Amino acid sequence: MFSHVVIFWTKPDMPEAPDKLIAGAKEYLTPIPGILNFHVGKMAPSHRDVVDQSYQVALNVQFPDKKTQDAYQDHALHHEFVEKIFKPLCDKVLVYDFEG
Repeated sequence: MFSHVVIFWTKPDMPEAPDKLIAGAKEYLTPIPGILNFHVGKMAPSHRDVVDQSYQVALNVQFPDKKTQDAYQDHALHHEFVEKIFKPLCDKVLVYDFEG
């Protein structure tokens, strides 16, 4: 199993950005072959100090292996998502990939 976790900070002057980012991720990324599980959503508020609440949207995509995730990264729809959705809506992104 290979997990690809992406944390997005949307542009603060665009209050509609989180919803547009989520819709764009679903539209452009879910059709890409090889995805086992796809989950995207807004940051969940928490009373716990250890929970980062500085971001707006998170994406968690699981693949059977790294090779499949590499193909996902190179897919035309992923490139379209980056150019048409991510770049216009986001100020910052962090990626956490892990396998096991």
